[in-house]
Amino acid sequence: MAQGLEVVLTDFQSSRNNLRHHTQEISVDRLVVRRGQAFRITLYFRNRGFQPGLDNIIFMTETGPLPDQTKGTQAMFSLTGRGGPSSWIASLETNGPTSLEVSLCASPTAAVGRYLLKIHIDPFQGSVTAYQLGEFILLFNPWCPEDAVYLDSEPQRQEYVMNDYGFIYQGNKNWIRPCPWNYGQFEDNIIDICLTLLDKSLHFQIDPATDCALRGSPVYVSRVVCAMINSNDDSGVLNGNWSESYMDGINPAEWTGSVAILKQWHATGCQPVRYGQCWVFAAVMCTVMRCLGIPTRVITNFDSGHDTDGNLIIDEYYDNTGRILKNKKKDTIWNFHVWNECWMARKDLPPGYGGWQVLDATPQETSNGLYCCGPASVRAIKEGEVDLDYDTGFAFSMVNADCVSWLVDGGKEQKLHRDTSSVGHFISTKSIQSDERDDITENYKYREGTPQERQAFLKALQKVEARRSQGSLRAGSRPFRPTPRSQEDPRSSLRPSDVVQVSLKFQLLGRPNMGQDIRFVLLALNVSSQSKDLKVNLSAQSLLHDGSPLPPFWQDTAFITLSPQEAKTYPCTIPYSQYSQYLSTDKLIRISALGEEMSCPEKILANKIITLSYPSITINVLGPAIVNEPLSIEVIFSNPLSEQVADCVLTVEGSGLFKKQQRVLIGVLKPQHRARVTLKTVPFKSGPRQIQANLRSDKFKDIKGYRNVYVDFGL
Repeated sequence: MAQGLEVVLTDFQSSRNNLRHHTQEISVDRLVVRRGQAFRITLYFRNRGFQPGLDNIIFMTETGPLPDQTKGTQAMFSLTGRGGPSSWIASLETNGPTSLEVSLCASPTAAVGRYLLKIHIDPFQGSVTAYQLGEFILLFNPWCPEDAVYLDSEPQRQEYVMNDYGFIYQGNKNWIRPCPWNYGQFEDNIIDICLTLLDKSLHFQIDPATDCALRGSPVYVSRVVCAMINSNDDSGVLNGNWSESYMDGINPAEWTGSVAILKQWHATGCQPVRYGQCWVFAAVMCTVMRCLGIPTRVITNFDSGHDTDGNLIIDEYYDNTGRILKNKKKDTIWNFHVWNECWMARKDLPPGYGGWQVLDATPQETSNGLYCCGPASVRAIKEGEVDLDYDTGFAFSMVNADCVSWLVDGGKEQKLHRDTSSVGHFISTKSIQSDERDDITENYKYREGTPQERQAFLKALQKVEARRSQGSLRAGSRPFRPTPRSQEDPRSSLRPSDVVQVSLKFQLLGRPNMGQDIRFVLLALNVSSQSKDLKVNLSAQSLLHDGSPLPPFWQDTAFITLSPQEAKTYPCTIPYSQYSQYLSTDKLIRISALGEEMSCPEKILANKIITLSYPSITINVLGPAIVNEPLSIEVIFSNPLSEQVADCVLTVEGSGLFKKQQRVLIGVLKPQHRARVTLKTVPFKSGPRQIQANLRSDKFKDIKGYRNVYVDFGL
């Protein structure tokens, strides 16, 4: 009788396989492969080689705590084709005297996660021998046409899966600034942290077997990750905070990357990290999704609607000084809001609604009982198909809700006007393999003022009202809570008070730099054939970026007489000494004007949001950047204020360049003082890299800068 096969060593060929599977930056020592793509392993035997007519080798893969063939978390497949049916494949590559090289390929629909690989050797005569060969990690595969996340563009795959840095756009629609971010999805231990994140979800805690079985679906995985990025329901990664009080944590404006956040969450036993706001939630989610293999990008929407009652209307309230009031319904227009798009097929939707999907990890409203949003098809949002899963109506309102302004005076509410184009502007993301901004507004909505845009809005409104009347909600939909105003027909013509004869508009006189007076004019225009006497109440107040107002700190009253067809300007100045102590972290100031004609009760409203600008940090790379060779980096920054600032801390990071975030205590910076710091590091990864820097003090929190670096591999 022939001696049985005995496995003495298994070579997972990790370095070679990972290179072919685009996972070499995750590890060269551990096997990390993508589904639907073959990888090779070599088995070494003690006394003899594999004999096809004599030996039957059956491979087994298992994932999750309760592997089950019927659930797809266990697979058995034979090298000789005599095993059980499976969509996993094994084939012989080379058969040596005492070794065997085998090609294995996971199903393109297999669940992602950690796997254990086993083999059973059945010599047809004698006892079966079983071996545990080792563990590997399986990821989604955007390079595989059979995978639901397949993306048919190598430049897009490089940008949306492989790129570990980028920009998140902030500011306002009139002043858009790119903020650098280190996604770092391939840094040490990030893959393990991402898989731990899946295991900490409520879905896994309640039913681990079913949860693991569903991890083959990017729709399911994206919803789980979306809920886990915020901590509202679970041991999620980030606590949200919009209170302006961050003494027991980190001001969201200070973060420059996801790696420090994820590692802190993991190191503290999965205690939520303090604190995040929308761009931090979106950036961390981008890191996790790219790490798992789902193409992902970060999206910024300026003037973003938050419709709390699902009627596709944002109501704003003003007092008779022009000051915006806190909304009792909590509807708001965020100065900017940031979410993610993930690329995936949507077999759960009608044909044509796959591709980019909105996922919003910022905890705003619940979906199926958890704080998550999406995936909502971007095309469905554009077409007004708000009844499609998941949370499409809420996403529609973020980019295309109507806005109604109300004057609150003496306990009464007077409608000022309805604006169909104030929500959703300059929807932005980083361009493919470029530092430029890509405007993708047309992906989300038809151009404002076109019949197609109104048709999409009316379709959405009809679907929302039909759903309400039927009393049925699709999975993942938010409840519709009507208000009397939601029944107004947006197709009706504007009331006579909305016909503009006198208009008001603000115009800045120069860039509003932090530390300097803000100078602007109010432009009043009379287009009628009659003279107009105006009284205009002006005010300024700080805003949080989610639209929440702080108390006004500047007010003025202007009396303007306009001849027929005449335009006049009213100059205004807000001194730095007046606004400095009232600024929010977001450095947003809203100036408002509420005008009325002396002989007419109708009101005219104008407002403008100003984002104060800081000088950026300058980063110089002193010499060539080469793997494993010392590199000096110079960081230059300045205090833009005419007063001393204290508690200055500089943080610098960059994947592949620094093993961990660098923190330099600067202390005090004198007024208008310019300083420089030199850091030394040793790059450990080649290719395009980015350095991100942030300076904070007791007077400002987020002076930022970046520098792109190409690291040569060297000899």
